[in-house]
Amino acid sequence: MKRLRALVRSSPKGVESLDQRQRALLARGALSEDEPEEDAPPRDRKTRILDAAAELFFDLGYDGTSIRDIAGKVGLLPGSVYHYFPSKEELYLAVHRTGITRVEARIKAAIADLDDPWERLRVACEVHVAGIVEGSPVDRITGRNLALVGKHNLLKRITPFRKTYENLFRELIEDLPVAPDTDRSLLRLFLLGGMNWACLWYRRGIRSPEEIADIMLDMVRQGVQSTHHPTQTGTGDA
Repeated sequence: MKRLRALVRSSPKGVESLDQRQRALLARGALSEDEPEEDAPPRDRKTRILDAAAELFFDLGYDGTSIRDIAGKVGLLPGSVYHYFPSKEELYLAVHRTGITRVEARIKAAIADLDDPWERLRVACEVHVAGIVEGSPVDRITGRNLALVGKHNLLKRITPFRKTYENLFRELIEDLPVAPDTDRSLLRLFLLGGMNWACLWYRRGIRSPEEIADIMLDMVRQGVQSTHHPTQTGTGDA
């Protein structure tokens, strides 16, 4: 793309010096989008590809998204995306792995100085919900269950990463002072499942992600049954 710009500047004919294919690149705005990417460090370019892919996968689904779509979103040619990711499947997996790794690191950092088991779990839940409803596209797609989108082959490959993340919550729940007959495994699955669904029903401005996480955990911890039982009155005819 730099060469195209140089040709336009150096030729008295300007854009007229370009052939039809070169003009098409300029007409669709690829020059302005692609050139900064070519100068960007490889890590920055890879991050932008991951973010664009995550956003499209979230909005359009795996089958509805193509490498060409992803490349166009970041102003690259498809070949540039394939340079980092050999296939759409590998890119999809990389999005999930990256998201899981990021949120796990944030949780560990956030709870590092906390001692109270319930407070540690509360903060972990806040970080989890905040990531999947207001984080980057990569963070948001982390809450999606691959089984629900019918990609069982991809789920099988990403399961080891998800298990590592779930083990973090398993350890936090194991440390909780709960009733002896509590099924800690079901408690973990119930809590994570409830939080992950927030990616579908969350609406900004009603409750913050932290409030949602706190309320969910409080309901799990304290229950929702009222200790006050009002006297029921009949509504039928006397």
